[in-house]
Amino acid sequence: MSARRTRTVEELPPQSPFSETLGINFEICTPGEVVCRMLVTEEMANRNGVLHGGALMTLADTAGGTAAFMNSGPEMSNATVEAKTNFIRPVRVGDIATARSTPVHVGGTTQVFQVTLTRGDGKVVGITTQTHLLLSWKG
Repeated sequence: MSARRTRTVEELPPQSPFSETLGINFEICTPGEVVCRMLVTEEMANRNGVLHGGALMTLADTAGGTAAFMNSGPEMSNATVEAKTNFIRPVRVGDIATARSTPVHVGGTTQVFQVTLTRGDGKVVGITTQTHLLLSWKG
């Protein structure tokens, strides 16, 4: 049995335009850990003046999806098929939101990641569990 092939950072496809619009930046990108951050701006706020849950989930999905790419061969893609987030506390405009994704299960068909979301003071603002389906590129 051969060892599982993982990707290097250089083999990753470009970040999505949506993630770029939100200003998501990567700090760590390995098969065992993906860490990314974004500055919370007024445009990301909900009607209560704090980070919108959808923006936080985009940060989590970017970290989890990148971790799935890192844990698969270059002939593979992935799709998030399930994501569940517990929102614990708010993130204010001007703060930094951080997502840290770690693998729970890395299989040949599905992968599961836990993403811990924190704010600038280090407090946990949410926990996301994601399941990714691996897909073969068809050309």
